[in-house]
Amino acid sequence: MRRLFVLLALVLAPYMTAAQSEEIVLGLSRNEVAITATFDGSDVLIFGAIKRNAPAPEGGPLEVIITLAGPDQPVTVRRKERVLGIWANTDAVEVDSAPSFYAVATSAPLADSLSAVEDLRHSISIPRVIRSVGAPDSVTDAESFSDAIIRIRSGSGLYQRLEGQVDVEEETLFRGQITLPAALTEGAYSARIFITRDGAVVDTYETEIAVFKAGLERLLFEMSRNQPLLYGLMSLAIAIAAGWLASAVFRIFQR
Repeated sequence: MRRLFVLLALVLAPYMTAAQSEEIVLGLSRNEVAITATFDGSDVLIFGAIKRNAPAPEGGPLEVIITLAGPDQPVTVRRKERVLGIWANTDAVEVDSAPSFYAVATSAPLADSLSAVEDLRHSISIPRVIRSVGAPDSVTDAESFSDAIIRIRSGSGLYQRLEGQVDVEEETLFRGQITLPAALTEGAYSARIFITRDGAVVDTYETEIAVFKAGLERLLFEMSRNQPLLYGLMSLAIAIAAGWLASAVFRIFQR
């Protein structure tokens, strides 16, 4: 038994040393994003340094992975097929949780920076952050519904895979930039930073960025939730006024 403990200590020693000697010190260009009436997206700069209590351990190069995730939401994905010449919904799968926004930026290709085991443990890659527990018995290809979410949201910029977009200088300083699209969901966005060696996670750091509506956007949002009747009447009045104004302008040009 003693020999077994000695053997385990020898095997785990490099990883324990790396975890103790390398830590993340993080900085953010902003810790909140305000969505206003003219909001068309925003850039978030995530930067930091690696703090060491000893020389860098031997082995593969140090890599940095940065993820930024919006609030998780359940999503119902439906499949459309031709039925008697008409496109109709046939199958539907309820995806339990998918982030409204997700970006993963790396200093090297993700496959080189992270092992499959560590990806499973920390849920870093895009497919790993989508959780779909079960599907109806009639659906035999449930994974294709999760793939559909990834494909659609990647096309609209809500899911981003930014390989090689994190700069690392002398295995000490790092910086990466993530662009937030205009169509953002309000809430707390979780930023995670991982440093890895030989595919294994050495240290992690997590913080939050607040995304909220401000100004006129906030006023209209709260009115639509708290005073729906007033919001509906105001929308109707604006539509009537806009129609009258357009008609008046058209009559002027006709003269």
